[in-house]
Amino acid sequence: MNTTTFLLQGFPGLHDFRIVVFVVLFNIYLTTICWNLMVLILVACSKNLQSPMYFFMAQLTISDIMTSSDIVPNMLHMVLNNGSLMSIPQCISQFFFFGFSETSECLLLTAMCYDRYLAICHPLHYSSIMNPGFCLKLILTFWILGFTATLIVTVNLSQLHFCRSDVIDHFFCDYDPILKVSCSNTLKIKSLSTILSLLIIMFPFLLVVLSYAYIVHTILKIKSISHRQKVFSTCGSHLIVVSIFYGTLISIYSTPEREKSNALRKILSMAYTVCTPFTNPVIYCLRNKDIKKALKKILQ
Repeated sequence: MNTTTFLLQGFPGLHDFRIVVFVVLFNIYLTTICWNLMVLILVACSKNLQSPMYFFMAQLTISDIMTSSDIVPNMLHMVLNNGSLMSIPQCISQFFFFGFSETSECLLLTAMCYDRYLAICHPLHYSSIMNPGFCLKLILTFWILGFTATLIVTVNLSQLHFCRSDVIDHFFCDYDPILKVSCSNTLKIKSLSTILSLLIIMFPFLLVVLSYAYIVHTILKIKSISHRQKVFSTCGSHLIVVSIFYGTLISIYSTPEREKSNALRKILSMAYTVCTPFTNPVIYCLRNKDIKKALKKILQ
């Protein structure tokens, strides 16, 4: 008999700590939305932030808002009720918006890296290449690629039959937990998702690594230590965000399923679905003088 609904277990065993965990997660979610909206408004309203770097940053905040809003509200319901019932269409829809925001973020981080690469390694060509028209086309292409890749996987997921179990031991409908409860042949979708992951996640990651190799090489050739530090500070925030995002993403999806405990999966998943959208605006705002100036001007 096919399953029609899933029970997402979330975090069983919280007991007396449910209210505390709910309050913490709710405050993180509220702060995440407020901070990301603040960055979005600052970039839209401040004339000093009308550059490719901040345009890409605004797109990243949209991706973070999508991720957080797709995962955390249902997680809060799950914490209070010791689990959450979700129909298969709801579960597949949650996976789609999660996958769309995450794949888009991979590509957006690559765009931001390319911007820093041009600014540091080829400053004379920067203005002619990173013009508003090119930036808009690049972003639209990346959003469409993220949407298309996720849609392909989602359509294949929706065609699976689920009869092994109606329990998903996770706090959201992720790719591997969904496949675990399917009784269909998953070889096709696994092969497809591997190919798409290589194109959408690993290839951009290799481009980021290669770009930073050139950036570091260029910075090391600068003789003035103060100038070297100033140049490196322009890409320091992006490097931190990339390290956190790809570090957790690669850790969770490159480790064989049999070697990964459910607790470890949940911890790593929390890192890039809850913590990353929360910390991204903090990293950019605290380390960025232009954003601080724009915020100060609006507050005054």
